Amino acid sequence: MAGSQEQNLEKASQPQAGGGVADRIMPHLLNMYGARATARDFEIYARNATYDDPLVRAHGKKQIKSAFYTLPKVFGDSKIVEYTIQEIPTGPGKIEVLIDNKQHYKIFGKPLNLESLIKLEIEDGKVVRHEDWWNKKPLKNKETVAFPLVGRLATASRRGAMLLTHALMGFGKDSTS
Repeated sequence: MAGSQEQNLEKASQPQAGGGVADRIMPHLLNMYGARATARDFEIYARNATYDDPLVRAHGKKQIKSAFYTLPKVFGDSKIVEYTIQEIPTGPGKIEVLIDNKQHYKIFGKPLNLESLIKLEIEDGKVVRHEDWWNKKPLKNKETVAFPLVGRLATASRRGAMLLTHALMGFGKDSTS
């Protein structure tokens, strides 16, 4: 059930005792997508975690930091405004978390609203894979497109964009302020 932004943000900022893994992770994701991430927010990730969205493909916690530390430099406003969560156990110590959400950005003074499906694979309490499906469409790769070569080019393009972003953002260096 979709709740109001205030109810969701309140729930996320005050996890309940004994709550699910999403209750522990959501406050960090809200900070990251809200362009106010700190080093502590990335403790939810395993060292070799991956992050994918239609623009970048990050490997490892430092590249994931670079991807999210870029948000305040690109967008005037950035946040998840509404979300619902589903947790699906997939094996011992493994959970898939699906976050159906609406994101709001402001770029060059113009609002941009986006519906998204965030998919998290969690093993032993750490995120090992994070995908952000804009408009709830699977990411283009060799398995999801008609011509595998097109999918490989899309993946290579996202990797290239991430490597450039990673270099521009100081290779995942945390802010000292």
